[in-house]
Order: sequence, then C-alpha cells, then structure tokens
Amino acid sequence: MDPELEAFIPLFPRTDLADPVAARGRFFELAAAVPAPDTTDLDVEDRTVPADPAVPVRIYRPRRADRVKRSQAVLVWLHGGGFVMGDLDTEHPWATLIANGSGVTVISVGYRLAPENPFPAALDDAYAVLRWTAEHAAALGIDPERIAVGGHSAGGGLAAAVSLRARDERGPAICFQLLNQPGLDDRQETWSARTFTNTPWFNRDKAAASWRHYLGGRPATPYAAPARAEDLSGLPPAYIATAELCPHRDDNIAYALRLLRAGVSVELHQWPGTFHGSQAILSAEVSQRQNAELSAALRRALAG
Repeated sequence: MDPELEAFIPLFPRTDLADPVAARGRFFELAAAVPAPDTTDLDVEDRTVPADPAVPVRIYRPRRADRVKRSQAVLVWLHGGGFVMGDLDTEHPWATLIANGSGVTVISVGYRLAPENPFPAALDDAYAVLRWTAEHAAALGIDPERIAVGGHSAGGGLAAAVSLRARDERGPAICFQLLNQPGLDDRQETWSARTFTNTPWFNRDKAAASWRHYLGGRPATPYAAPARAEDLSGLPPAYIATAELCPHRDDNIAYALRLLRAGVSVELHQWPGTFHGSQAILSAEVSQRQNAELSAALRRALAG
C-alpha cells in the first residue's frame, strides 16, 4: 500500500452496511469532516428534475471566461455509497473538484437510495436526469453532442447502466463514460472480489451487503449489474480507473477488456498501492494524481 495512504488507515471508521440508516449517519459525518470546497469559480444551483418522483440535482457551472466553451459540455455525475449512502451534500466536495478540475458543467444527481428504494429506482432517477439534460440543453447552455455520464463506485455502476439503457432505448446520445472504481458485478467471482475481505473502507462483505440492499431479493439484470450484459457494442468510449486493493478491481479490468473487444474505445488506469475510496485522502500524492487524471480524461473527451 502507498505509505501516505497507509498512515490514514487507523483514522478510517470500521463500518458495515447491515444497518443502512446508521451507515448513512457515519458516512455523513465522514463527508462533513472534509474541508469545504472552493466554489469561487463556480455557479452552483440546486434544481429539481420533473420525474416520478422528482429528482434533486445540483448543477456546477464554471464561470471563468477561459472555460466558457468547455463548460458547454456536461457530465451527469452519480455519487458512490454502495447504493445505500450519499446525497448531494456528501458529494458536494467531489462534484466541485471535478467541475473545477475539468472546466465542464457537472450535474450531480441525488438519486433514491436502497434498501427503501431498490433497483431500478436509482437507475430510473439517473436516466430521468440524463433525458432532462438532453431535452433542456438549450436552456441549460449545454451542447447536446457533448453529454457524458460518470460516477464513483456504485455511481460508476449506475453510469455504466445508464449507458446501456440509453443505447438499448435509443435515448439521449452519450459521448463518454467516466467510471471510477465502478460497481459492475453482483456475482463477486473474480480473484479480487473473493480475496479482499479486510481491505480499508470497502471489502467483500460490504460489497455483498451493498448488492443485497440494491437488488432487494430480485434477480440481477444487466441494468442492475452491467457486467452481466452480453453485448457491449455501441457503447460510448470509456475511462475506467481501478484501485489495486479494491474488490471491484478485477471486475473493472474485465469490463474494460470486454468493451475493447466489442469495439469500444477505452482508457484503463490501474492505480497501484491504492484502495477503494482512498482518493478522499487529498494530501496523498497519489490521490492528487488520481483526481487530476479524472478531470484530465474528462477534458480530453469533451474538448469542443
């Protein structure tokens, strides 16, 4: 493990997802401890997307003159939290980081959480926001040909599922997927999923609980677990980032290879010495490189 990250392990809370309400409280406390982000160069606006039910979103628009053209591109961003934790407030520092780093407009989605709202609630919310973004592109000042989806962990899995659904339903055109340590496969059959039982913050048991809450006893489909999709052709180009000490690692690498074999352009970055969510340790040099690379990948993909 990267020594800068290892030094923080004693400070990470030992959490599980057996009690989702308690887990949300601990997650909120952890997120609240992160220093307030710098929004000086952003216009931040809370909106509600009409749907059944309505979906809260937070829009981050870069206001610097040198970024006006780039800000016409948009990233529909989906937070992590194992499908059971997280909201617009806990994601605020990370959405700000991406908007500031990339210069593109970011729409952060407050999707419904499991187990109270199991699959497909979160996917329906994310897809509703994608459609709303495309349909209101002119009012939002967005280029409809430069719409990307992305997310971290469970949010990365949702972004991959949104891409599949948009392809299958001939929905809004997505030009890029930004998938950071995405949760893609409920089966947990890979070496990393079976082996990483005691890794910091996220491990096999926590992943299993996450999928159990999200699926709610229903069989998994490709829209719930995108790795189950048999056909990955026709999907948007992707940037996939993995953490070495993460149960998702091998699923992520396998998905990247399958996308490549299906003719989809992929950039795959495996970060050595890192664990799931370690990018939150902002003082570590490797975290700074990870976060900068996410923004750089977005800039490259959405350059207009």
